Amino acid sequence: MTHFGILCPAATGHLNTMIPLANELLRRGHRVTVFNFLDAQAKTLASGLEFQSLAEDEFPLGTSAKILTEMGKLRGLAALQYNLKTVPKTSGVVLKQAPGALKKAGVEALLVDQYSVEGGTVADILNLPFVTVCSGLMLNREPNIPPIVTTWQYSPTWKGRLRNQIGYQLLNLLTKPIRETIAESRKEWKLPLYSNQNDHYSKLAQISQQPAEFDFPRQNLPPHFHFTGPYHNPATRKPLPFPFEQLTGKPLIYASMGTIINRLPEFFQTIASACEGLDAQLVISLGGGATPESLPPLPGNPIVVGYAPQLELLQKAALTITHAGMNTTLESLSNAVPMVAIPVMNDGPGVAARIAYTGVGEVVSLKELSVPKVRSAIGKVLTQESYKQRAIGRSGGVKRAADIIEQVVLTGKPVLASKI
Repeated sequence: MTHFGILCPAATGHLNTMIPLANELLRRGHRVTVFNFLDAQAKTLASGLEFQSLAEDEFPLGTSAKILTEMGKLRGLAALQYNLKTVPKTSGVVLKQAPGALKKAGVEALLVDQYSVEGGTVADILNLPFVTVCSGLMLNREPNIPPIVTTWQYSPTWKGRLRNQIGYQLLNLLTKPIRETIAESRKEWKLPLYSNQNDHYSKLAQISQQPAEFDFPRQNLPPHFHFTGPYHNPATRKPLPFPFEQLTGKPLIYASMGTIINRLPEFFQTIASACEGLDAQLVISLGGGATPESLPPLPGNPIVVGYAPQLELLQKAALTITHAGMNTTLESLSNAVPMVAIPVMNDGPGVAARIAYTGVGEVVSLKELSVPKVRSAIGKVLTQESYKQRAIGRSGGVKRAADIIEQVVLTGKPVLASKI
């Protein structure tokens, strides 16, 4: 059996993707250790995995919460810039500390979250095989695919490609310090430098929980890229209390702005006002960013909780109102629940663009955000059956992903999508 190491961001959304995958490998007899900052320790250990802390002095317990609190107060470009400014420091410390910790622990292969862009270099330093895991919206670039931080729609024309090229150039300027940090480490270890963004990812296997059906048409993915389907698993989630007895039986609208984008109470005020008077019941999850008591009374008397048992509620929901986070989106699709997306930051705009493109929901941009706009979108999605008919996603991707990972370790060769 193999000792796998995991490198991923400490954010809940990324851990919620990697933990079910790790648990499937654990079930198959492998050993799995998560190498991360102290803020990821409690959730990791509660899931039954091993944990090895990194950078305890640089990133003491509570650091991630402070970063997410500040990011949760921002929107759009400001939020993206704040997020990207933190990455060079985190990448730099992982590049310095992770190789030694992995070697000492006897790790034999790595699972690297695609958003942990330094992870491939850590694997190269140790000459370890690694698999890239796309827990968020896949980052692989193509000329016809818009940058994930935009709501731009797919347009395979010269104008569309020019627009995308300009967008990627701007994104390259914002991410230059990250690339420089990684390049310095690769020079230090006498590793070949990357020539483009896609070089960061595994040459053996790249796996994405994003179904192929929930993307723009792709033409240039590597032959070892696999769309496996979502990795969520109720058994790996901590049980959460919820007043199920208060559900009335009316169509359930579940609203969650994720674990980051929940420090802007005006969002919940707008959502509640938009749902007031509808023949439906609204449940709002604050994602831990606030307490129900901290909010003013909301119109329509919705059920408001700090954290919600999301997978259980989605089994009962008629509609999800979301910030277009990848996990909430895929979990909604797996339960055939259409969406109203209000994208705020990071890859949310790109996910929202795909919600619109695939016809599984409506999108309300920040510029358009108002009670009438949200209410109109809710009305469309609740009353038009076509949204629900399209909102059928695959589940059970974790077993297929584990099969691919095991084949990489067994053969040491690229695992081609055509062979799985």
